[in-house]
Amino acid sequence: MRTVLAMVAAMSLAVGTLSVASAADEKQANPQQERMKACNAQTGDKKGDDRKAFMSDCLKADKKM
Repeated sequence: MRTVLAMVAAMSLAVGTLSVASAADEKQANPQQERMKACNAQTGDKKGDDRKAFMSDCLKADKKM
């Protein structure tokens, strides 16, 4: 009986893991997220208002392209 319960528990975990993994594979970044990622990589060590202004200009420039 314990073996059967252990097998059922193992199968449940396996199926749950596969469904979570496939859901993660389907989720892709949208264009806005890609722009944010690219601009964020270019900010360097900017902080505060300098970073905010840079990000704003960078995101506006990317939209025009």
